Amino acid sequence: MDARPFWRTAPGRRAAGGRDGLRRAGWRRVHRFLGVLLQVGLGCGWLGAWAASAAPYEVEQGLEDEQALLALWEDGTLSSESWAALMSLRRAGVDVERASRGVLYALPGLTYSEVDARWGPASSRRGVLTEEEARRLAPFLVKRESEGVSGEARWMTAFSGSDSLAPPMALQLRAGGLAGLRVGLLATWARRRLGDLRREPGSRALVVEAPGTALLVPKFHGQWMGTNAQVLVGTYRLGFGQRLTLDTTSLPAPEGFLPDDGVKPVGGLERACLLVEAGCEAATRDAEVTPDFRWDEGFRGVAGTVRGAVGDGVMLTVTGFGSYQRRSLQRSEVLDAVTCPPASVEKGDCEALEVFVPVARSRREKLRARTLPGVFREWAGGGNATLEVSPRARVGVTGWGARPVWPDAVGRLEFRPGARYPAGGAFGAVGVDAAWGVGPVDLFVEGSRAFDSAPRGGGGWAALQRTVVSGAGREWEVSLRYRGRGFINPHGGAPSEPEGLGARLRYVHRQAEAWRFRGQVEGSAGPRRLSASARVDWRAPPWLQPSLQLKVRESGVGVDVACSGADVEQDAMDTCSSGSRYEVVTQARSVLSESVEVTARAGGARGVERGQAVARWDGHALVGMRVRAGAVARFGARVQWRDEDLSEHTRLLREVRATVDAGWTPLDALTLRGRYAWVLDLKGQDAPRHLFHLDVETRF
Repeated sequence: MDARPFWRTAPGRRAAGGRDGLRRAGWRRVHRFLGVLLQVGLGCGWLGAWAASAAPYEVEQGLEDEQALLALWEDGTLSSESWAALMSLRRAGVDVERASRGVLYALPGLTYSEVDARWGPASSRRGVLTEEEARRLAPFLVKRESEGVSGEARWMTAFSGSDSLAPPMALQLRAGGLAGLRVGLLATWARRRLGDLRREPGSRALVVEAPGTALLVPKFHGQWMGTNAQVLVGTYRLGFGQRLTLDTTSLPAPEGFLPDDGVKPVGGLERACLLVEAGCEAATRDAEVTPDFRWDEGFRGVAGTVRGAVGDGVMLTVTGFGSYQRRSLQRSEVLDAVTCPPASVEKGDCEALEVFVPVARSRREKLRARTLPGVFREWAGGGNATLEVSPRARVGVTGWGARPVWPDAVGRLEFRPGARYPAGGAFGAVGVDAAWGVGPVDLFVEGSRAFDSAPRGGGGWAALQRTVVSGAGREWEVSLRYRGRGFINPHGGAPSEPEGLGARLRYVHRQAEAWRFRGQVEGSAGPRRLSASARVDWRAPPWLQPSLQLKVRESGVGVDVACSGADVEQDAMDTCSSGSRYEVVTQARSVLSESVEVTARAGGARGVERGQAVARWDGHALVGMRVRAGAVARFGARVQWRDEDLSEHTRLLREVRATVDAGWTPLDALTLRGRYAWVLDLKGQDAPRHLFHLDVETRF
């Protein structure tokens, strides 16, 4: 990708007239044709959009570090899609002098109009941020690399008071600065790593070796970046267009590949014994232990991009990639074709995979763990070609294919219906995306065709269209989608949605620093679903900043679903004919000074699960405080109560969680972070859990 700002990539001006003038006139006609094409696509109702397809995010404040993002995700303020996008954006970093329009739009709190006004070709204030924006966006911005070698190393560990094993560890390392070269890796120390899956010759049963310790290097990369080209060898993520055909980045507007060395934070505890209850010793059946660090499995191989001018102001970007990656699977996603007859495989009647662990010379026990590492190998490759007429007008073609290879040691396995991957063999997708904008309006569209080798599948079609109308501090978005039967795309960025048509309307309004409103309505006509949410934040007085959030979700609207139980009154039948959930959340944030901030939050919800006659009431509350001592130290504490069913005392979740986190930067090149959580299960008889997380980061 070109290292220069996108408004400076055009070649020098030529004199008008002659062949150059005809060439420019021809590209103007192409520009107008793209605009007409997209407007026709909108008028014809290409219905499509997924919730994760675009910024902005649920909130724009309190995103200053990974611990703050994790806290917002844990208490439900940030969705999983928003959390993944912000973490990916933070890890990749954004250089405002080099980033493209789409990357800048992915930053929290910026509309397309604001991006164009500050960094667009007509702006005289390129790269200028207000004081408030500079402070809010600082965690996501990076500076241009200085001369010489520079980088960072980060060591992480987690443990609990109930651990009987040494704690897991992870090391992230990045370095660069010599002739455009960058390197990085992720290394982990695992203590509960399952062995490779294999089939016993005599019994034909599938077995794995008992969990053990292992030093793993699951991610590594070396990258060279030039003015108009870059190459990466190792692990990477990539995506294009509207994320429909190909995307593994989680970014709202991906434009190529990124190095991948990310790791997921360690969450709650898990059972120490990975076998079924009968295979566990009585003393360890209820014991818990800290899980190992986990990570997303992207692509591993080589990826490259070349960018150049093909006309006056017209740029062509070509990206290609190849990958060979070991893929993990949940047992529920795969079946044993050796023991399941072909007719049952085709009907989907085969049970999930049964896996055993040898615990003695002649004794085996069933494995309870859900995820199996390295079940199959995936060969994948493809690319994208994008023709950019202007920063707001482009057309691109993306295509990729993949083939799963099952190791000889496991024999014939197959994906079950409903798995992320289609059954039968090779699969892939081909799509065309385009964008066009004028004034405050931007149109985006992508159509995709997925293909596979399933006996009665063969793939399916999908389409996605977005219209964004933005201004200073306000933005409308109308998103329409279509997903046909058989469209299965395991490497697409859009989450799985019902077949058929769907639509979404979103509006965001910011009144300077006074208040912010975000509203969204989304529905689908496959299984009929409707959801709506609205959040308003009042920011004017620093000492009292209240917010109110409303959420409504209806599923199976108008469809009768039988309730559980033999005798159900008609009134109750009407209530439980469709699933629903109504939620209200209130919050008060008080900025007492530049160093002290206090937050109180409370909410309740009423929900009816489909097929149930009785409504369920949930509740939660939170009180938190954050203290900052300049750039040297930071301290945070919060107490949270959550109850998933106020009337039920034995199932679901009811807990109190107290969390304390701290960060200290004694030197410019050294940062220490710690997190402690005390968790009490109010519905169980267990003792309180004690969870610790330590993080040391150094820069050089």
